[in-house]
Amino acid sequence: MFKRLTQAAILAGSILALGGCTLGQTKTAAAPVKPPAADYQAPVPPSPPAGQIRAICYNEADLSIVRARMVQQELQVVTLQCQGPGGRRAYETVYADFVNKFKAEFATNARSLSQMAGRKRFNTDVLVTEIANRTAQRAPTDKEFCSRGKRAFDWAMDPKVTALSQVPPPYDLGPEMNIFPCPAQ
Repeated sequence: MFKRLTQAAILAGSILALGGCTLGQTKTAAAPVKPPAADYQAPVPPSPPAGQIRAICYNEADLSIVRARMVQQELQVVTLQCQGPGGRRAYETVYADFVNKFKAEFATNARSLSQMAGRKRFNTDVLVTEIANRTAQRAPTDKEFCSRGKRAFDWAMDPKVTALSQVPPPYDLGPEMNIFPCPAQ
C-alpha cells in the first residue's frame, strides 16, 4: 500500500513539474464552450442549507480552480488504476496526450491553487492527496470507474474542448470535502 502511495505521489509530483513547463506555448482564442458531459460525471450530493456554508463557501472562480485540479488528479488515478489486457495501464497513452494538451493550464492552475490556499488557509498538498485518495477509493466500488474515466478522457481530448475548465471532473468531490459554492445573494 505504501509503495503504491509513494508511486502515486512521485507521479503527481512529476505531473506538476511537467505542468510548469510552457516551452514556447502561445495563447489562442477560446473556442465555443462545449456543454457539460452528463454521461460520465457521477451524481453529486446536494449542498447543505446556505446559512451553514456562507462563511466557508467558494466563489465560481475558486471552484473552477479546484475542479480543474480534481480533473487532473482523478484522471491520474484512473490511469494508475485501470488495466488493459496483460495488466498494462489502459489509459497511459491518452493520459500523456491529456497532460500535453493542458500542460500550460496545469502550471497556471498550480499557481492559482497556491494563491487560493493562502486565502482560504488550506494545505495544497493535503487537498491534492485527498482528491487522489477519495478517487482511488471509488475504483473498487464504482463498477463504471474505468469506463467513466475513459469517457472523461474522450471528452477532454475532443477538439472542441480547448480549456481544462470545459472538462467536468468524473467525481465532483467538493461537497464531501466541504467545498461548496457560495449561495446566491
